[in-house]
Amino acid sequence: MGNQNTAQKSIERNCEQSQNITSTYFESLKDMPVSLSKSQCVLHKHEILICGGWNKRECYSYHLLKDEYKFICKYPRDVIVAGHCIVKLVDNNNEDSNQITLLSFGGYVRSKKHTLVMKYISVWSNDSNGKEINKSKNSKKLKDSSDYNKWVPFTNNDNNPIIIGRNTDHYNGARAVIGGSNSHLLFITYHPWNISVFDLNTFQFIKHNDLPAKNEIWYHCFVSKSAKKNEENKSKRNKNDEEMLLFCEQTGLSIRYDEDNNTFQFYQLPVCDDITAFRQYAYVCTNDSILLFGGYGWKNGECAVSTAAHKYFIQERRWITFNNAFSIPLHNCVGLLNEDNNNIHVIGGNNNSNIAVAVHIKTKTSVWIDSSQLVVFILIFQNYLILFFFL
Repeated sequence: MGNQNTAQKSIERNCEQSQNITSTYFESLKDMPVSLSKSQCVLHKHEILICGGWNKRECYSYHLLKDEYKFICKYPRDVIVAGHCIVKLVDNNNEDSNQITLLSFGGYVRSKKHTLVMKYISVWSNDSNGKEINKSKNSKKLKDSSDYNKWVPFTNNDNNPIIIGRNTDHYNGARAVIGGSNSHLLFITYHPWNISVFDLNTFQFIKHNDLPAKNEIWYHCFVSKSAKKNEENKSKRNKNDEEMLLFCEQTGLSIRYDEDNNTFQFYQLPVCDDITAFRQYAYVCTNDSILLFGGYGWKNGECAVSTAAHKYFIQERRWITFNNAFSIPLHNCVGLLNEDNNNIHVIGGNNNSNIAVAVHIKTKTSVWIDSSQLVVFILIFQNYLILFFFL
């Protein structure tokens, strides 16, 4: 494993406990048409695009307002969909907000990898309510072509296929985010403790580095802190600096990338004792915090699947655990926020018998924000009360 770049003090692992969140705060939505685990999802306006899963090639659009699903397409037959990764590409020249481009990549070490793109326009465009009928000229041109809403090879400017990943790279359970001054850099974290930077403009890797991890990294939490800041206040972001956060079992890292010098700095973050055994959880980043749901790991000498949720406060560098958040143990699920960030969706996964499920549930973001603030107040109050009683 790579050496840590910055000397640091010992990391505390304190975790406050809460019993205020229960499974009753989750609302069950319509089940998916198929059972999916290790799926990948992307938000597009009022849609969640659900793109394949473990040995499942089907892709669907879930409509947030209708609570319904529509089939989009399937992955090509020769593509192994297992622990793949999907990101939404940013096209600064695209004036058509109704069209997005998805990038899918994955594959095992020393085996065939895939790198595909999908130009997507809503499969709900012709619905009778008329609200989502696409009227833009660009989308109309795309509708007349045959290269939308299907997976096709990722190609360079000369139309030559590009495969992301070296022969020795193991992308099963990889996670990636988009960053860079022009949203042109793909940051990939993958097994066993690697991080790579792929330039989407030049179609080449520009950096490979070891992570100072305490365990193997896969099926982990990986988010862009810079992207979140950029959403909240674009003027304050230094576009040449990228900050990302990573959690997996005992490892917690703040990863800073200097685009001008093409260098990384790594900083250790505290990890709650209750989650050091787990990975394969759903996760979302919202309101200066990260929420982790469920997870799979090895605990007390046996395999364990979590029913808990955990919240990490980014600025305060502390954790809160919410026990019994799920009515059933769940792992290999995926988490996603809606466009307004007021609802969290948890989709698919495996139960404690390792059987893939078609579950789709949601919870209000405010429940987790407000409840954790209440817990902090109660804990502070209790500490003062104990101190007062002692005196």
